[in-house]
Amino acid sequence: MILHKGETLFRQGEQGPLYHLKSGLLKIIRVHEDGHALLVNIIVPGEIIPHHSLISPNPYYGTAVALVTCEIEVLPAADWYGGLESDPAKYRSTAKLLQDKLRMMQQRIDQLTETAPAAKLQKLQTWFERYLGPGKLTDVLTQDEIGQFIGLRRETVNRLLRAQAAEAAGGPKD
Repeated sequence: MILHKGETLFRQGEQGPLYHLKSGLLKIIRVHEDGHALLVNIIVPGEIIPHHSLISPNPYYGTAVALVTCEIEVLPAADWYGGLESDPAKYRSTAKLLQDKLRMMQQRIDQLTETAPAAKLQKLQTWFERYLGPGKLTDVLTQDEIGQFIGLRRETVNRLLRAQAAEAAGGPKD
């Protein structure tokens, strides 16, 4: 299945199949009771989601939205869980998927624990370039989402991006 930028794959609280992201990027947004949305994760090619349902079914933790055009394989829940029961080796491959995700989350923690805001932003930009190539992070995430993802206020992200643009243009830093 093809999902275009801005289209929703699933919504928070629903329950359904699992998905294998073959190409593209998805963002996972968690909406709180007061209506405030928070970016909680970015899904990259090769991942099977939702992660918390790889061993047993559970409602979707957040809403998945395409950041760019995505190719997605639908994995029917009955087939996925039946496959786990009939093939114990599939548990090992599932554990490896979870291990890979934990390692990715460790990288995210490294981004969040940087002390310098500019270093946090630079690490995020470098990480995104692995999946999208060189380009503008703001083409796929809002400044508010960037801030949520790396623990900065939107205003700080705006200031850092302006300083980067001025430096790239050969002008003085802000």
